[in-house]
Amino acid sequence: MNIYIGNLNYRVREPELKQILEEYGRVDSIKLIIDRDTNRSKGFAFAEIPNDDEARTAIDELNGAEYEGRQMVVKEATPRR
Repeated sequence: MNIYIGNLNYRVREPELKQILEEYGRVDSIKLIIDRDTNRSKGFAFAEIPNDDEARTAIDELNGAEYEGRQMVVKEATPRR
């Protein structure tokens, strides 16, 4: 399952985010979205978690949780159109 992680502190990096998500299961990939003009984080990322049950647990546990001073928004990502 592809999940969206939003409202991240701009200092958060991919390895830190992966470590948090790996508490709930295997994480295939993390993609922190970077602004191409400023080369800084846009404050959101996508993670690929192959096991849907583990992904749902991560969503349930992390949505609304505080990390680095901000409440994360974690939900199933909607496909691009």
